[in-house]
Amino acid sequence: MPIQLNLHQTVHALSDALDLVGVDDIYHGKRVALMAMECGRCLGFDEASLDTLFDTGLLHDCGVSSTHVHRQLIMEIDWKGAQAHCDRGYALLQTFAPLAHLAPYVLYHHTHWETLARLRLPERVSTFSNLIFLADRADMLAAPHYEHDLLMSVPAIQNSIAKFSGSFFSPPLVDAFLEVSHKEAFWLALEPPHIHQCLERMAQGGAAVPIDLRQLKQLATIFSSIVDAKSAFTVEHSLGVSRLAQLLGKLAGLPEETCNKLEIAGLMHDLGKLQVRDEILEKPAPLSATERAAIARHSFETYQILRRIPGLEEIAQWAAFHHETLNGEGYPYHHNADKLTVEARIIAVADIFQALAQKRPYRASLPPRSILEELQQLASQQRLDASLIALVSANLTPCWQAATQSAFV
Repeated sequence: MPIQLNLHQTVHALSDALDLVGVDDIYHGKRVALMAMECGRCLGFDEASLDTLFDTGLLHDCGVSSTHVHRQLIMEIDWKGAQAHCDRGYALLQTFAPLAHLAPYVLYHHTHWETLARLRLPERVSTFSNLIFLADRADMLAAPHYEHDLLMSVPAIQNSIAKFSGSFFSPPLVDAFLEVSHKEAFWLALEPPHIHQCLERMAQGGAAVPIDLRQLKQLATIFSSIVDAKSAFTVEHSLGVSRLAQLLGKLAGLPEETCNKLEIAGLMHDLGKLQVRDEILEKPAPLSATERAAIARHSFETYQILRRIPGLEEIAQWAAFHHETLNGEGYPYHHNADKLTVEARIIAVADIFQALAQKRPYRASLPPRSILEELQQLASQQRLDASLIALVSANLTPCWQAATQSAFV
């Protein structure tokens, strides 16, 4: 039976993951969505178009995984490297049919209006993508002021946007922005906690749509691709965890549907790592206590994102509890064996196995038998499930191949 997912709620959850890349500023995509929608309303767009603009605003930066890239995007009004994340976002969204219609708007959301006019794109693509660009740049200009002198900064923001009318931005779109942004309420609605109220109202819209496990895997692959792109040291980590988790589920005799859900949980288990700064993930030395604390947040953030999607409750727990241990000494909830299902235990084993198989900045990759020894040691400490480690031991070659997609060494 298909899982029933509400597409609007799914988009909102994905936007929560994307906004984590901002680390300290986690509302960029949401503010862009609200700005673009208000401008569209001023221009007389119909409700379906407003919904499309809103969803595009939420997901416009789905090609950004790196905190370094994010910093560039919020520091410079026109950054030469910006198109790379537009291309990546376009490619990701095209892989999931329910969101593929947003892909062209994401592709061109950093393209100047004067260039769009020469490309002779469909008017809807040019207008929507340019409106997202305008809202994106307006939020970039406003971001330093949201908690301090926002209303005092409005004239300077408006002047900066108006200066690019006809070059970066379509003149009618600039006029609409200047009209709606004249109201104090336009800006105050973008500040917490007011933005939460706006977003809650928007999330209620849209009917649940049937989606099968194959489509859900496509969506999960978008999530995992964004996470794994954060660092050269984590490329395909989530894919390896998902393959190994599915294999361990089969070896443990779990039903096929459960094994497929394990694969999806593996793909999404590290969503919260998008909030970890690049320099921490790539540090070639032991982490400080502060840096370890930053990493310790990630599985909690994963849970907070996935638990908001009705229909993914089980998968959310399996994915997010991968650093919990049977003896209760894991994190972030300190669950013990009584609260950890076999599925959550499988994700934990798959995560550690795959991580040890990958080269990291502070160590080389480990060979299979060394990984097994590490896992057996953790099982002896009541951190991992010994019965699952016995399955790994009896099937070390296929486990290695699932985790790495390479020959046994």
